[in-house]
Amino acid sequence: MRDTVRLVRLLAVLFAAAIASACAGAGTQRGPATATATAPALVLVTGATGGTGREVVDQALEAGYAVRALVRDEAKARALFGDRVSYVALDVRDGAAIPAAVAGVDYVISTLGSGARSDPTNTPELIDYGAVKALAQSAQAAEVKQFVLLPAMGVTDPDHMLNKVLNNVLLWKKRGEDALRATGMPYTIVRPGGLRDGDKGASGGLVVLQGDPQRLGQVTRGDVAAILVAALANDAALFRTFEVISDPSGSPPDWSTFFDGLEPDER
Repeated sequence: MRDTVRLVRLLAVLFAAAIASACAGAGTQRGPATATATAPALVLVTGATGGTGREVVDQALEAGYAVRALVRDEAKARALFGDRVSYVALDVRDGAAIPAAVAGVDYVISTLGSGARSDPTNTPELIDYGAVKALAQSAQAAEVKQFVLLPAMGVTDPDHMLNKVLNNVLLWKKRGEDALRATGMPYTIVRPGGLRDGDKGASGGLVVLQGDPQRLGQVTRGDVAAILVAALANDAALFRTFEVISDPSGSPPDWSTFFDGLEPDER
């Protein structure tokens, strides 16, 4: 009888230990939007007040990430996002200020673009190349897990019409891509066709291409933002560069397999 009691007690102790160990393991397991058991992963979104940047912020929050918005005008950003995000206000042309912006973040999504035609210092060289390069180098030094960059389709064509009318914007975007690749850090580069306003799913289906083929096509900002957010912590998206346009007759993608089949960049 005593032996039976001892055996029951021993089994109870072992069972309790097994449960405690399983709970501890579950507490440290990291999901795509989880940095620890209690804190969501932190994403720095640059260009957060732009058309695509706003979509990225909203969808990253919806996916369970914490967001730090890098903006020039904090008051403008607060009018959009309120207290849902944290803020870092700086001019991305000031490379010395960027390391503080990336400190402590898990991921970076950059939607920067030199779009302000009224500002003669807001050039593609300074924004699409210089600021992206400074962000990428700072992110690599801060051991950020992944940098997701949004340039544009057509960056490999030096004779592209946009280079002629917008101060070689695509050439500078390509140099920004190359600067990111040169850091060696994990990255995803998404080159959309023509951007148009629209919610996630409004493009219908999505056509994914590689090699920068010269195909005409547009895609909604909502769908592009969905791609950028879905790429986070996705091994199938790492070290990949691809283009995307809409397929109005298609169906919205299955995000769990969206990046499958993409060829990695040569390194």
